[in-house]
Amino acid sequence: MSQSGPTELFSPAHFAFFRFIFIRHAQRRLRAVRLANWGAPRPGEGEGPLVIYANHPSWWDGVAFMILSTELLPGRRMFIPMEAEALSRYGFMRRLGVFGIEQQSARGAVAFLRTAQSVLADPGHMLWMNAPGRFCDVRERPVPIAPGLTRLAELAPKARFLPLALEYPFWTEAMPEMLAGFGPPIPAAELAALDREARTNRLRTALEAVMNRLGEDAIARDPGRFRVVLEGRAGMGGIYQGWRQARAALRGETFDPRHDPRAGG
Repeated sequence: MSQSGPTELFSPAHFAFFRFIFIRHAQRRLRAVRLANWGAPRPGEGEGPLVIYANHPSWWDGVAFMILSTELLPGRRMFIPMEAEALSRYGFMRRLGVFGIEQQSARGAVAFLRTAQSVLADPGHMLWMNAPGRFCDVRERPVPIAPGLTRLAELAPKARFLPLALEYPFWTEAMPEMLAGFGPPIPAAELAALDREARTNRLRTALEAVMNRLGEDAIARDPGRFRVVLEGRAGMGGIYQGWRQARAALRGETFDPRHDPRAGG
């Protein structure tokens, strides 16, 4: 008996519940989720499925996918490939559109492509994936591109590929920032016209360009270069913040929890 695929297992109710949980977690653990002013997603004209391919710097990437997909690309259903062994420890994610893949095996590669093709057959679907297929520092060059990503253009000719850069720097607060920026879409037809080596280089060049641009904004530490997608926690927390809050109250001052109010929102 064949197993159900991610489109059959997906539960809108489960997705809505865990989206709420993930957002609450992000609000407690991050200073903010910020989108670069230049980096709003541009899916392109017309309808068709999307492939959002990102670098893979952190565990937080899955949370980033959940938040960015619903806040910036509403109305589409998201699916995410995940290493099968890891997914076995988080079985509930199968109800959220996550499906397992066996890495480093020919059988796993074939299964991934078959499932991805099925997902992308629906114009309202999005496939979000980490391009390297492994954790990869934001400074590593060249950025690895998993072979499965390169093959997708052959299997989903109506799709558009959007590069996504992610970073999680610490600025002036105890909590890290989640920074994101999308690049221009690449039509699958444009990619499919290239041989696989050239196609890989095209995908890599587009992703590295977005990563480099986001890196410049991260180094600048200027919140004005971003718009806030989700506000998180400010301040140091704990005894130190409690003392600052009490001091402000005794002085009749408005308490600002930020470590450096000059740094903006």
